[in-house]
Amino acid sequence: MQVSPDQLAVIIKRGFAPVYFVHGDEPLFVREAADVIRAAAVAAGVTDRQVLTVESGFDWNALRTSTQNLSLFSERRLVELHMPTGKPGETGAQVLMQLAAEPPADTVLLVIAGKLEKTTRESRWAKALDAAGVTVVGWPIETAQLPGWIARRIQARGLKAGAGVAELLAHHMEGNLLACDQEIEKLAMLYGTQPGGAVREVSLEDIEGALSDNARFSVFTLADATLKGKAPDVARMLEHLRAEGVEPVLVLWALTRELRELATLGARVGAGEPVDRVLDAARVWSRRKPLVRTALKRLPPYAWRQLLQRAAHTDRIIKGRADGSPWRALESLALAMCGLKTLAA
Repeated sequence: MQVSPDQLAVIIKRGFAPVYFVHGDEPLFVREAADVIRAAAVAAGVTDRQVLTVESGFDWNALRTSTQNLSLFSERRLVELHMPTGKPGETGAQVLMQLAAEPPADTVLLVIAGKLEKTTRESRWAKALDAAGVTVVGWPIETAQLPGWIARRIQARGLKAGAGVAELLAHHMEGNLLACDQEIEKLAMLYGTQPGGAVREVSLEDIEGALSDNARFSVFTLADATLKGKAPDVARMLEHLRAEGVEPVLVLWALTRELRELATLGARVGAGEPVDRVLDAARVWSRRKPLVRTALKRLPPYAWRQLLQRAAHTDRIIKGRADGSPWRALESLALAMCGLKTLAA
């Protein structure tokens, strides 16, 4: 039986299955599903847990032994098999199918993998595990659904997402749910406990304050400043990032990300499409639309393409494949995005 991570908590309350197979594209969902199964096992009185990891030269007889030999001090045990590649090989596939066909008594088998190709998901051993118990698949969240997921996640931590907060995190975290969850946890630690049990509404100002020491977030703040065309702020932020020891490649990544979007949007606007239609089609979130409009008005479409080429040259400088100072090149690129005429570094 295949279920989503959200369904697992309900399904597992109905009774323990002999086999659980957890895999998926989204590491956060895979990790949390495994945690739910472990917690349920403890609640059910399972105190013996053994963990095996499939690596090169892995002895599959070790899995057989772990599932057959009961502990003297525990009536039931949880055996975890971590399979990072999701490829057990011929021998491993046979062992998994045997265990699925005849699940060991008083043993719960938890098989954990990452992203699986379609051919692997449809393999005989994967189907056997699914037929023997419960398969939990952690699919990634669609971009359009991410703000809603973040808002619910914040609410589950005892907070409320203020206007634009979920969209801001969705944009800056780029679908990295593990990083996003870490930032939400940080917000919960800062603002989660309120007098009288009141629910704190997290604002954009709270986000900026809480995440100001996050290098990833800081470079996004820099990128936003370039969209606004605030050259003095951009120069000051670059100096701060340099002083803080932020890697130039991270700064370039954030700037290039904006340049790619602006080059694509600018080309469509230059071809005669209405700006609002272009922004809606590209799913630019509402609070960023004014920034993007301002940038598109500031420079013509061809300029964004040229700046992308300059970004590529800056990348070569950072990697030591071209002469120049990485930070001078970054400053030149960022100020050019603000509309200032600068010499290419």
